[in-house]
Amino acid sequence: MSLTYAPFAKPLYVMVKPAGSICNLACDYCYYLEKANLYKENRNHVMNDVLLEKFIKEYIESQTMSQVLFTWHGGETLMRPLSFYKKALELQKKYAGGRTIENAIQTNGTLLTDEWCAFFKENNWLVGVSIDGPQEFHDEFRKNKQGRPSFNKVMQGISLLKKHGVEWNGMAVVNDFNADYPLDFYNFFKEIGCQYIQFTPIVERITHHNDGRHLASLSDNKEVELADFTVTPEQWGSFLCTIFDEWVKEDVGKIFIQMFDSTLANWVGEQPGVCTLAKVCGHAGVMEFNGDVYSCDHFVFPEYKLGNIYENSLVEMMYSKRQQDFGNSKYTSLPNQCKNCDYLFACNGECPKNRFAVTEDGEPGLNYLCKGYFQFYSHVAPYMDFMKNELANQRPPSNVMEAVQKGEFNNL
Repeated sequence: MSLTYAPFAKPLYVMVKPAGSICNLACDYCYYLEKANLYKENRNHVMNDVLLEKFIKEYIESQTMSQVLFTWHGGETLMRPLSFYKKALELQKKYAGGRTIENAIQTNGTLLTDEWCAFFKENNWLVGVSIDGPQEFHDEFRKNKQGRPSFNKVMQGISLLKKHGVEWNGMAVVNDFNADYPLDFYNFFKEIGCQYIQFTPIVERITHHNDGRHLASLSDNKEVELADFTVTPEQWGSFLCTIFDEWVKEDVGKIFIQMFDSTLANWVGEQPGVCTLAKVCGHAGVMEFNGDVYSCDHFVFPEYKLGNIYENSLVEMMYSKRQQDFGNSKYTSLPNQCKNCDYLFACNGECPKNRFAVTEDGEPGLNYLCKGYFQFYSHVAPYMDFMKNELANQRPPSNVMEAVQKGEFNNL
């Protein structure tokens, strides 16, 4: 579900949080639930119709291209009633001005009903479902507020999406538990018919802020401890390599794994489909339920607030020097170890939020997951080179599967 755009050359992109951090689940590793502490003075953490219309009108008018993508995120998006999204569609049609409007929504899947799914199908919405693999893995961290597991309800929701023919994909958080079982993990998604999968490594640090928040930002320079659910670099590297070895044998062109597709994109010099692997970032902001706009969904901290849509336009905020500097610093702040790395073109230092480690020379700014990514890129390099060559000769990259079966990579 993560999409990335370059400022001015591509559409202005702002993810919207219609229910803020409100959710019916209380996942242990959730980085967004605590954002409610930023808005203690607000009694009602949901977007009102006035702001909805203002955002839709301005968002569409801010675009420089004919296609406009709205991404609805949470918290839990389905905590808002269906009538809210029907209203959103009416407003999109009102202000479309001849543009093509598309919608994507992220949900934990537990509140899906026939009515919701019929709406998504009828209006061609893409639905992202958060699910962390088989029941044992999913229920380890994804429980409701009463501490009860959520897996069965999520699977019921997926069944309804499939019943109604809704286009959907899976977003899985890779943590310290499920990372040790990559094949169980991957085979599960294949078994439930999930063709599009996004793996997100969970990396969080614990600290204390006076307003009650406990997750650290890059501004927290002091030594802070890692959350116990954080995946290790070694786990992340082994997880990706093991799944890649399975995928490259028989699933290229059948199962689309965002990490692998984005890696190939960087290998051939195209823009990757995920901002974390792009050279610069800052082109994907996020708007809270009250109109506050932040630099990124993973940087909803006071120090990264760009303004409020009632006071500044989306164009002013997203194309401001401050936001441009935020995006460009993804590259300019790289330590020398990264700049001299053979795989910089593929990794680009990954997400800045994870750059709290130090290099072998003691230079700050190294990505915590660096060892895992280096392991992965070193492992897949021959296969990526092969697929790059196939594309250059106008042949399908899926030909790599036949080469694997012939043993062409065995001597590497």
